[in-house]
Amino acid sequence: GTRVFVLCFILVELMSQLVERTKKLKVGNPMEPDVKVGATICRMQYDKILKYLDIAREEGAEVLCGGGSVTPDSPDLAGGLYIAPTVLGGCTDDMTVVKEEVFGPVLSLLTFDTEEEAIRRANDTQFGLAAAVCTQNLSRAYRVISKLEAGSCNINTFNAYPVQIPFGGYKNSGIGRELGEECLNYYSQTKSVYVETGDPWCPFE
Repeated sequence: GTRVFVLCFILVELMSQLVERTKKLKVGNPMEPDVKVGATICRMQYDKILKYLDIAREEGAEVLCGGGSVTPDSPDLAGGLYIAPTVLGGCTDDMTVVKEEVFGPVLSLLTFDTEEEAIRRANDTQFGLAAAVCTQNLSRAYRVISKLEAGSCNINTFNAYPVQIPFGGYKNSGIGRELGEECLNYYSQTKSVYVETGDPWCPFE
């Protein structure tokens, strides 16, 4: 996820563990089983992500790890469009990197105090593809997830989409659904035919 809302009182502990684990993510050839982050799809997107990171710094975000290009260990991958997995701290809702879709290995940390605040701010976006809630309190998880304006949601995990479950977003994150039985509607064309088997009704006789 691009935006991660964290309760204020667990921020320090979560941030420490998050940065530690992010630094361990191996960048390289995604066909290798231990690689977690592959190359950016094209030069234009690569430059776009780096520009987002520059803007984030200018707007006051703190780069906790990553923050730029990286060269994998393998000499075969030299010159590839690789960006280090990045965690940004000190983010606010009005930052460009928070409001827009980066489509890169960039995570923005934001803090909140109350459940209502988190829901309101999470929904304050023009996008709504995916969301997740992580908590030991399942009642809270179901309550919050029901109020989030996103089409594909997870609880205590992320990016898990079995083929039986429809996948798609709200708002500007797409129209329609893929996967599940619901996706068949978008590959079908319905025709309605009514047949009168009795005497035809004609008001002009």
